[in-house]
Amino acid sequence: MEHQFSVFPRDKAELYPLLREQLAALTDGIPHRIANLANASALLNEALEDINWVGFYLMEGGRLVLGPFQGKTACIEIPVGKGVCGAAVERDEIMLVKDVHEFPGHIACDCASNSEIVVPLHKGGEVAAVLDIDSPTLGRFTEADRDGLAAIGLILERLL
Repeated sequence: MEHQFSVFPRDKAELYPLLREQLAALTDGIPHRIANLANASALLNEALEDINWVGFYLMEGGRLVLGPFQGKTACIEIPVGKGVCGAAVERDEIMLVKDVHEFPGHIACDCASNSEIVVPLHKGGEVAAVLDIDSPTLGRFTEADRDGLAAIGLILERLL
């Protein structure tokens, strides 16, 4: 099955609704979690400007374990409470970090990353995974990204 997507708009008010629609179309009726998350990371990587890593960490045995992603090789395990991803799980909230070098306990998987956003994803009321996106640009992520990715997260939660 071949999917063809248009060029993505730069305006975030147009971009995120389009991404929700395309993510739903890509994953609707597909029962394969890893394949769906892989396609989700590929879609986000293609659509979002000025990022250098996008992917998932999945909760396994009380730790975050690397899942499907696009970008350079990454940390394999992250303890809950450590780094931006671990903090997102511990606090159960979206972490929007304008400068990762100022974040206490930041884990530098890629030294080129300067800002980050992490969205907790839930299954059965518990955090089951996180969507993690990095950028080489300080302050890359905004409240519009937080809102747009929170809505994307609702679709992603159905895939877990």
